[in-house]
Amino acid sequence: MLILTRKVGESIILAGKVHVQVLSLKGSQVRIGITAPDDIRIRREELLKAPAPVKSESGPLRDRGRKTPSGKPREEVLALARRRFP
Repeated sequence: MLILTRKVGESIILAGKVHVQVLSLKGSQVRIGITAPDDIRIRREELLKAPAPVKSESGPLRDRGRKTPSGKPREEVLALARRRFP
């Protein structure tokens, strides 16, 4: 693992394509911005670890009402993502 120290406004470049910039610090949270080509998918690790939805016998996913790691209802997070990334 490579460990780097960056200040607000500084960035790193991965594989000559992906730019990761430190935008702000707030307590123990770091806000980062990522600029990458459209063919590179960026996912939060906790979403990759979430269990896959289970399909019922009738077909629809039994995922309604499930909470995301942020505590928000899954439907609310998906609706927000659809508006931001049509």
